[in-house]
Amino acid sequence: MWTQLFDFKGYGPSIFEGAIVTVELGLLSLTLAFALGLLGATAKLSSNPIARGIATLYTTLIRGVPDLVMMMLIYFGGQVLINLFTDWLYEAYEYDVFFNIDQFVAGVVAIGFIFGAYMTETFRGAFLAVEKGQLEAARAFGMNPRQVFTHVLFPQMMRHALPGIGNNWQVMLKTTALVSVIGLSDMVRLASEASKATHEPFKFFIPVVIVYLALTSLSEWLILSLTRRYSVGVQKG
Repeated sequence: MWTQLFDFKGYGPSIFEGAIVTVELGLLSLTLAFALGLLGATAKLSSNPIARGIATLYTTLIRGVPDLVMMMLIYFGGQVLINLFTDWLYEAYEYDVFFNIDQFVAGVVAIGFIFGAYMTETFRGAFLAVEKGQLEAARAFGMNPRQVFTHVLFPQMMRHALPGIGNNWQVMLKTTALVSVIGLSDMVRLASEASKATHEPFKFFIPVVIVYLALTSLSEWLILSLTRRYSVGVQKG
């Protein structure tokens, strides 16, 4: 019985590789979303009305469109735009070139771009939560803007932002399952193909559920550890 239960009909190694793809996709998407979030939050808090307008449009548009629709728009629409550009290059300069969007790259860009909007709001609120008096004290102490950001603003901002970052990461990790619709061989797509071939969906999707639960549990522990690290010296209660 146990032998039959753990017999994955030869699909086990490919699903394991798909799990690695899922983790890589999530981490790279998080890196991109983190960078876009910092940039977007800085723009929304800027005194420049153009920067604020672009950042506001970005967060409003992304948060108002379903993730699946945005992902398909970026992947398929992006390929169409690239084809139009290469056609124009050939007609104008007779320069023949072809670009094909890689599914993994498209998945990273799409998920990172989507969650960059959520990270923007997370960081904006965290920046506003830092007491201005501490920034003024740092400047009065003789720190330049880079030192103020590195030693005063960023560490305190991260303390306020970590709960939101953790929530965004948990949702982002589960959102990686959507990349199967653009043809990327992630864990969900490979498990789906295996279940269709063997007509045993529970055998392949239950391990996928376990992997996602393990990843989210590990992520929650890491976020709690980081929260304690950035809360050192902060009086509670």
